[in-house]
Parts: sequence; C-alpha cells; structure tokens
Amino acid sequence: MAETSTDEQKLSPAEKAKLSAAKKAEAAKKAAPVSDPFVDNGDGSITDPNSGLTWKKTDAWLDKKLFYTWQDHEQYVDWVNQNKDQFGGYNNWRIPTKAESLTLFDKTGVKSLMDKNGTYYPIDSIFAPGGASNTWISECSDEKIIRMDLKIGLDTPYPNNDVWSSMRLVRKEGEAAAKSSAPVAEAKAAPAADAVASEAQAVPKKSSGNVVPGPTPRKDFSDAEKSAMLKRARAHAAEVKARKG
Repeated sequence: MAETSTDEQKLSPAEKAKLSAAKKAEAAKKAAPVSDPFVDNGDGSITDPNSGLTWKKTDAWLDKKLFYTWQDHEQYVDWVNQNKDQFGGYNNWRIPTKAESLTLFDKTGVKSLMDKNGTYYPIDSIFAPGGASNTWISECSDEKIIRMDLKIGLDTPYPNNDVWSSMRLVRKEGEAAAKSSAPVAEAKAAPAADAVASEAQAVPKKSSGNVVPGPTPRKDFSDAEKSAMLKRARAHAAEVKARKG
C-alpha cells in the first residue's frame, strides 16, 4: 500500500484526476446490482426482464423525424397504437413515468447508445441508434412542463410550454389498450435540418379551455438565430443543473 501511495504522489494533478475518476467508475460497476440483459424481441420491441417493461426499439425521432410539444404528444402515441403491427402487435404503448424512464439510464457508464447528433449517452445499445436522448414522461402536464434528459438522468422542468421532445414509449403486460385522442392533424415540428431551432418553436396556446392551432413553425432561421437559440438552451440547462446540484 505504501508503494502504491508513493507512486500516486508522483502523478501530476491531471493524472491524479484521471486515476480518481477511473477508480470511481470501477467502484460504481462493482456496486451496481447484477441485472439480466435486455432482450430484442425482433418485432420492434425490447423487453427488460428486470422490470417487466417492454420498450419500443425506436423513438419518435427515428420513426417520424419530428419532435413533439407536450400538447401534441398524443398524436405520436396514437399513431404507434394505430399501427401496432409495426410495433410488436401491441396497442397499449404509452409514455413512461419518470421512474420507468430511469430504468433505461445506466449509472455505471458501461452502456452507451449513439444519438442523432453522433454523440453517445448512457442507455443500452440494443436500442436503435440515431434517436434523441430525451422523452416526455407522464409527470408532465399542461401546467408543469417536464422533460426527461437521458444523457444526464434528470427530469428538467421548463417555465414555458414552448419545448419540443422525442418520446420513448413503453408498455407492460396486462395493461389496457391505450385510449385514442380525437383525430388531429400531424404535429408540426422541425425536420432534421432544423433540429436545434425546433426545440425553441412556439406551440399551440389554450383559449377558453380549447386548444387553438398555433402558427406554422418557421423554417428560415439564420445561422445567427440558430446559434443564439443553442446558447440560450445550453445556458438554461446549465442553470437547471446548478440548481439541482
């Protein structure tokens, strides 16, 4: 032990930091409970034998190349359930709860999946790559907008409803079929070229208890506008993270 301690004293501050991070990661791996691997059912669904949950292999972004506001999220859920033959033959897909979504987040840092931007986040690579790293969760409401960020494993509240998100749908054996909402037009959201700008678009507002269709999202944002939106989004995320400690 004395020899190891002496060797560590010779390391630079940067090397010591790397060594400390490596030790913490190794400790997290050892401390993590042993779990059974997820199962790809070969029909567009993934089963987690540990929780009994079944997940869609693809998210809303991969399926539709769209993000959805909270007010429009049922349009995607309905579409999936109405096309059940493409997704395991089930018609009881729904958005997850916060607790359910966190069963996807790998705290050990061992698992990783590539998102639509080519970066990696900690969920199992058994899911289809190229999707988004966020999802709506059932704790969200018209009065309290909350989106789960699977890159950091935190549910983030937003002061306004001008927020877009993808969705990862889930189901559990024995649950009733999902109830379809009234037929509505397909949600307007940003295509791939405007993915950054899309998350800052205006959304339908409520008036006298009825939803009034919002304006058609712009598609002519300049590079300067997109850069400003991205900076604001990052600053807000940093502020939320700082508040949560």
